[in-house]
Amino acid sequence: MSASVMHAPNTASDDLSGQSEKPPVKAIAAAVAGNALEFYDFIVYSFFAVYIGQTFFPLGSETASLLASVAVFGVGFFTRPLGGVLIGAFADKAGRRAAMILTVTLITVGTLGLAATPSYETIGIAAPIIVLLCRLLQGLALGGEVGPASAMLIEAAPRDKRGLYASWQIASQGIAVVAGGLMGVLVSWYLPHEDLVSWGWRIPFLVSLALIPIALYIRRALPETLEKPSDKTGTQIVTSVFSDHTRFLVLGILVMISTTVSTQVGNYMTTYAIQTLKLPATLAQAGTVLGGTMTFIFALVAGYLADKYGRKGVMIWPRIVLMIVIIPLFFWLSESKDATVLLIVTAAITLLTSMTGAASLVAIPEMMPIALRATGVSLIYAIGATLFGGTTQFIITWLIGIFGAVAPAYYVVATSVISLVAMFMMPETRNFDVKR
Repeated sequence: MSASVMHAPNTASDDLSGQSEKPPVKAIAAAVAGNALEFYDFIVYSFFAVYIGQTFFPLGSETASLLASVAVFGVGFFTRPLGGVLIGAFADKAGRRAAMILTVTLITVGTLGLAATPSYETIGIAAPIIVLLCRLLQGLALGGEVGPASAMLIEAAPRDKRGLYASWQIASQGIAVVAGGLMGVLVSWYLPHEDLVSWGWRIPFLVSLALIPIALYIRRALPETLEKPSDKTGTQIVTSVFSDHTRFLVLGILVMISTTVSTQVGNYMTTYAIQTLKLPATLAQAGTVLGGTMTFIFALVAGYLADKYGRKGVMIWPRIVLMIVIIPLFFWLSESKDATVLLIVTAAITLLTSMTGAASLVAIPEMMPIALRATGVSLIYAIGATLFGGTTQFIITWLIGIFGAVAPAYYVVATSVISLVAMFMMPETRNFDVKR
C-alpha cells in the first residue's frame, strides 16, 4: 500500500461522508436486519449440530455423527471466498445496496433447503447431499455479506463516529447469537428430547424465513453510499486488490485468524457443554444467550472507544487479556462442570473477542480505497473465516478427544499470537479519508 494511502488525512467533506444524519441510521438498520439474519442461520446450525448430525449423518456413534455434522458446518466456510470475490466485486461495481439484497436472497434459499430436507432415514443419501449444498449456498452468501455491509457502514457514518457505526457489524452478530440462543432455549425447554431430535431443531430455521421479507424491505430502501461505481470488470477489481494491496490482504487475514477462532469457540460452547461437560441442553443454550448479549454490548463499547482512542489499542489489549485468562478458565470449567462457571467462561470469551473483532472491522475497511473496499474486506473476512473459522469446530472436537477438555483454550492462544503480530504492524486508521 502506498504511503499516500497509508497516511491520507481526512477531508472536511468526509465529516458527514456526504450524508445527512438520516441515511446513517438507515444504514445501521439495513446492516443489522440482514446481517443478523444471515449469521443467525449459521449460528443455529452450530447450536443444533448434535441433533442435525443424528438426523442427517447416522454413522453408528454419537461422536461420529457430531464430527460429520461439524464437518458439514465447516464446508459452509469454503464457499465464502467465492462469495467474497463475486459479491464483493459486484458491490464495488454496481453498489452496496444491490449486493446486500442479493446476499439476503441467497441465504433464504439455503435456509429453506436446510429446514425442509427430510432425514437420512426418509430419503437416504440424498439428505446429507442436500444439506451440504445448502451449507455451500449459505457460505457463498455470508462470504459476500460482510464486505458490502462493512463498506456501507464506514462510508455512511459521520467521520468521528465511524468506529461506532461500523461496530454494528459485530453487534448484529451478537443479536443473532441472542436470538438463536433464545430459540434454542425455548425449543429445548418445551419439547421432549425425542421431538427435539426428530423435528424440533428445524423450528428456529423456519422462524428466520418468516423474518427475511422485513430485511429485504429495509435493504431496498437503503441509500447508496458508493457515489461512483467502478468502471472496471469484476476480474479487474479482484486483480487490483491482490496486486496493489497485498500487504493489506495479508495483515487483514492474519488479524482475522484469532477473532474467527475465538468466535467459533464461543459458538461451540453449546456443543461443548452438552457433549463434553454433559450439561443439560437448556442450560447450554442459556450460556449462548449470555455470550450473544456480551457480544452486542461490548462490540458497541469497542466502537466508541475506537473513535475516542484509536483502533489499534482496542484490537490489541482485549486479545492479550484473553490469551492470559482463557487457559485457567477452561481448567476451572473442565474441573467444576458447573453451570455458573460455564456462564463466566462464555461471557469472558465473547466479551473480549467482540472488542477485538469490532475494532478490526473498523480498521480493515478504512485501509482500503473506496473503489475496492467491498471486495477487499470480503476477501479478507472470507479467507480468514474459511481457513480457520470453517475448521475450528472440527479441530477442537478432535483435539478434545485427544488432549482433553482444555484443548480449545490452547488453540485460541496459539492463533492469538499470530494475530497480535499483525495487529502491531497495522497502521492507525482513525484519521484516514474513507472517500479516497
